[in-house]
Amino acid sequence: MHSFLSKSREQTEEFAAQYAKTLRAGDVVLLDGDMGAGKTVFAKGVARGLGIEEEVTSPTYAYMNDYDGKLFHYDCYRIETPEQAERLGLTDYFDMGGICLVEWAQNIAPLLPKDVKRIQIKKINENEREILF
Repeated sequence: MHSFLSKSREQTEEFAAQYAKTLRAGDVVLLDGDMGAGKTVFAKGVARGLGIEEEVTSPTYAYMNDYDGKLFHYDCYRIETPEQAERLGLTDYFDMGGICLVEWAQNIAPLLPKDVKRIQIKKINENEREILF
């Protein structure tokens, strides 16, 4: 894995915007990190990098936000079983040709495609993050 040290939210977002340029239609990216680590900030950057102008927010209560079919941003924190995710239709989006960013992916692990990319965000202090990719 490679590592990037971000010194601010802006740097995290900019790194993510550049990272987005390496992604291809259908990629599934797992975003790992504790609460408040910056997963949604990273998602905002990916969206910007994909040319999405809509405001990206955490899909905590919706489970998944769809941005023009280009980006599907999942938050599986409240998913209790893989079966619940299937009933909600969340797995359908893996094959729709957009980029899928999945937070709390461990809650739906058996449903994930075989080939996924991983981003791990570690909070160092209030502003700094180590991003492993």
